[in-house]
Amino acid sequence: MTPTLYITRNGMLEPLGQSQVLSYLRGLSNDYQITLISFEKPEDWADETAVQRVQKDCDRHGIRWLPQPFHHRPKVLAPAWSMLTFLWLCLREIRRGNAELIHARSYIPAAVAMVAGKLTGTPFIFDMRALWPEELITAGRLKRGSWMHRAIVWAERTCLKRAAAVVSLTHAAVEYLRETYPDELEGQRIVVIPTCADLERFAPPSSRPAEPPIYSCIGTVLSGWFRTDWLRTFFKVAAKKSPNAQFEIVTRDDASQVRESIDPKDLLGERLQILARKPHQMPSAVQRHTASVMFYAGGSISELGRSPTRMAEILGCGLPVVANEGVGDVASIIKRYRVGVLVKENTLDDMPRAWSALQQLERDPELPQRCRRAAEETFSLHSGTEKYKDIYARILRPS
Repeated sequence: MTPTLYITRNGMLEPLGQSQVLSYLRGLSNDYQITLISFEKPEDWADETAVQRVQKDCDRHGIRWLPQPFHHRPKVLAPAWSMLTFLWLCLREIRRGNAELIHARSYIPAAVAMVAGKLTGTPFIFDMRALWPEELITAGRLKRGSWMHRAIVWAERTCLKRAAAVVSLTHAAVEYLRETYPDELEGQRIVVIPTCADLERFAPPSSRPAEPPIYSCIGTVLSGWFRTDWLRTFFKVAAKKSPNAQFEIVTRDDASQVRESIDPKDLLGERLQILARKPHQMPSAVQRHTASVMFYAGGSISELGRSPTRMAEILGCGLPVVANEGVGDVASIIKRYRVGVLVKENTLDDMPRAWSALQQLERDPELPQRCRRAAEETFSLHSGTEKYKDIYARILRPS
């Protein structure tokens, strides 16, 4: 089998690493000899049981896992150190014959792969995931026009031009990129692969839980680009309209900070549960819910490239979503399949309208089937894996 190298700053001990890296690599490992380099956070690495579980999973699929320690700080030096570590490991693996192709997940790994490719002639895939520089600006972590912003944009432009293939999460992002970099992307191969879910795991429950209904939010809400004020308003309206409704936020974020942001006056009290779940516990956690909410900073450029993993998992379990427009392909999917409600504004007029629309939608007996069909046709892990296999084959075995 052809040796390939997959590099990412995400950890395989995190839910995202499990769902958006290992899930694909398991399928790709049937045709390719994969070496995986990831960066694991200290708190995750301390869980020996989880480490052994991932190691056994990799061994079972013939994936050679080379985990590295993740460093948060210093703010600028930590990413730079990651790049140096990545580069050294990439060059080592290429020299040892373990990488005829580098699959780079996101910007920093792509920049490293580009340098390694320049030095060795090894082709690389720029798997963008999202529009990272714009995300950092939206989150207030990067100032437009600063030296750091210019450096990241230069890397984006150069990686787009030199990559053997580019992967985007959304069609909306592709349109933006082609308008922004028409010369660099002339003749470039861009494939859209949204964040997929393992729909064998994220499947509708055999029976829906009895009352009370549980309205949820899964994933990070303290990222800086999640609209906690919108979520707070929705929960407030839902609590008033449905006195027996319960609320659940499944997140690895600090629970006390989340509660302070979502329910600062403790109006929901015990009706609101904030808890963390390990990756293998997520399907059963989602299956308990009635509907799930996700509000991002829609309307800004950063959101054009967003494809929320949580949407694939929610729809896979046959549940509707409550979301806002201007976020990747989210609105078009909701409208096309009628699997959720779009909220236009965070007001005490519009949010009750969204609540009423959700209640009407929930009374539709065909809703679970539509949600599942939307997941299968849009977010299928099998479909995503097959698209990656096609990209690999086109690069490694060009016709």
